[in-house]
Amino acid sequence: MTETETETDNGADDRPVLAVRLDDLFKTVRPKGRHWTNAEVAEELKRANPELKVGGVYLSQLRTGKRSNPSPDLLAALARFFGVSVAYFFDDKVAESVLSQVAAIEALRQSGVRAVAMRAAGMKKENLQAITAIMDQYRQMQGLPPVTDPSDPSDPSGPGVG
Repeated sequence: MTETETETDNGADDRPVLAVRLDDLFKTVRPKGRHWTNAEVAEELKRANPELKVGGVYLSQLRTGKRSNPSPDLLAALARFFGVSVAYFFDDKVAESVLSQVAAIEALRQSGVRAVAMRAAGMKKENLQAITAIMDQYRQMQGLPPVTDPSDPSDPSGPGVG
């Protein structure tokens, strides 16, 4: 994809891909449940990279698509700050993987999910599979969609099968 392309996976957003992906990071990678502000991120970037010229207004412009050509140094600093690869901004597969991982982490932040995960830690694989099967049955009874694990090659509904 080129920097000027504006189509996203859902086709509903007319911002450049870079703007959408940067905005997604702001919305999903959060400290203690709150969103980063543009000014906070700019200050953190400058603290870690004193030579970097960036401000909250410029980050806002990047997120909205009003500006679309950040320096390679700024992209690298943003990637480090949000804990992603620079490829996230340009590679669809990397972006999809990152957002999937972030969604999984966000799900774990929910207190009920965290409590289940803490109890499962250290259990044998066979026990975890049994617990997972029971949870899948409860999801089905509640009318929830099945869960796929993209890291599990034995999951027939995961990617790469078909």
